[in-house]
Amino acid sequence: MTDATKGDVLPTEALAPEGDIPGLVRIPAPETPAPEPPAEPEAPEVAEPVRLRVPAIGVDTDLLHLGLNDDGSLAVPPREGPDNLKASWYDGSPRAGEVGPTVLAGHIDSKAGPSVFYRLGELEPGDEVLVDRADGTTATFVVDTSERYPKDDFPTRRVYGQTPDAQVRLITCGGVFDRDSGHYQDNTVVYGHLVDG
Repeated sequence: MTDATKGDVLPTEALAPEGDIPGLVRIPAPETPAPEPPAEPEAPEVAEPVRLRVPAIGVDTDLLHLGLNDDGSLAVPPREGPDNLKASWYDGSPRAGEVGPTVLAGHIDSKAGPSVFYRLGELEPGDEVLVDRADGTTATFVVDTSERYPKDDFPTRRVYGQTPDAQVRLITCGGVFDRDSGHYQDNTVVYGHLVDG
């Protein structure tokens, strides 16, 4: 709207600061949609993890790609046979190098003896965790900490929850072996963050 004497555009609130002006018909201002945020460039797709190397504890293994069991628990490599000695990547977690926790699991042992993560609890801050990807690249993580939790008090959100950067979780059993149940009472979880790749 304009003031006939000046030809200026008046802000809507200047028309009726104390109330309505007789005979004035208010027309609501059109809703202006908020500007779209600039599109972030898409990050190139990260290749699937295929191999795990942890030099400090002598691990060098192919990675199985596993999901969840029917009960919603994390699937792990078979307890018997040649795949017992392999680690697995939880394919519902980010690929190594993507934002979030890349989850890798493996057995501590089996009836046949030590398995892939037998020495996982020996890892110390600063030890390297190398995850080779299908495209020939490698994501290098360093260990931040290693924790052991009772299985009935497992910190699901801390282990699997979203993180602000690329991280890794290595998970195995630990603590006391319960012969009646055939399972260990605890889980060992190693936490690390991406330093290269």
